[in-house]
Amino acid sequence: MERTDPEIIIVGGGVVGLSVALGLLLAGRRVHVLDGADSDARASQGNFGLVWGQGKGWNFAPYARWTSDALAAWPDFARKLADLSGIDVALDQSGGFEFFTDAAEMDEFAGMLAQQQRHLGNQACYEMLSGDDLRAQIPGLGPNVVGASFSRLDGHVNPLRFLRALRRAVTAAGGRVTMGAQVARITPVAGGGFDLSMASGKLTGADKVILCAGLGAATLASDLGFATRIRPQRGELLITEKLSDRLPFLSSTIRQVDEGGVQIGGTKADAGLDDSETLEVMAGLAHHAVTVFPALADVRVIRAWGALRVMSPDGYPVYARSARHPGAYLVTCHSGVTLASLHASSLADWIEDTSAAPDLEAFDENRFTLSDAA
Repeated sequence: MERTDPEIIIVGGGVVGLSVALGLLLAGRRVHVLDGADSDARASQGNFGLVWGQGKGWNFAPYARWTSDALAAWPDFARKLADLSGIDVALDQSGGFEFFTDAAEMDEFAGMLAQQQRHLGNQACYEMLSGDDLRAQIPGLGPNVVGASFSRLDGHVNPLRFLRALRRAVTAAGGRVTMGAQVARITPVAGGGFDLSMASGKLTGADKVILCAGLGAATLASDLGFATRIRPQRGELLITEKLSDRLPFLSSTIRQVDEGGVQIGGTKADAGLDDSETLEVMAGLAHHAVTVFPALADVRVIRAWGALRVMSPDGYPVYARSARHPGAYLVTCHSGVTLASLHASSLADWIEDTSAAPDLEAFDENRFTLSDAA
């Protein structure tokens, strides 16, 4: 009987899964994306929309270089998304700040950026600015801001529009996306390929399976021989009313989307799968925003929420092939927006093992085994 299964199934329909799917579709592969239930812990729907490089990989050169390549690839990626989906994700890559109100913290981050620059060489683009220099450039900046770093390579997109654009682009490129498709079990088939048992009782199959389900991939990953222990990290956000005036800056913690609302975030907490917001953290976010830009004190907050990040043991991405079950892959990271430009392009060469494949050996999960053994 002629096999009619999709060539590749991707488990997970968030930013990472859809980006990987798009890259494979553009490389000419048949792809079916299985997205889970609305009740699943979904990192993509709470993403901050940053396309950001400052500090990333300061102590891990492969990640610094991978992130730098992703930033460079974003303009072409945004245009491709618009062509396929008809959606402008509002990429603004005109530079971003990391603001500091503590001189010691600023000095520490400056050291991190210096180390990152040693990894990147001419690809790096950062500068440190004093509080007085900043206030001369940005009217209205708070007096307690002692300084900031700035990179003209950093930027952001409209986060929810980006997710919609990815879904439409995958469909436009010939892929299938099935919503509410919870995978209960993946079974390797003798002679190659995989059978997938759905929570609904349905069965499907594929030649290759790529786990991109974030926090939902733990059990399935173990079944396929992967050892990476994925954990959640909670971040909390404030969303303000839409403002007619534009903020005169973009930072990693305060950003204004193209529709006018301001997002305030940047928190980190180990709280398991609890994605609820907390009053103490919300108050801290508001205090930070007003300290940086006092005019925000008069702006109304209309929403607050918590969201879960997907974290590997060391916080860096994992790109792994199963040694036990060839054809199974694990792709997970917490910087899915920034890295989407590469996930939707050169990662397909790594999955297909072509001559153009990027060297991702440093991101293999073997690093955790070696660390445990040491």
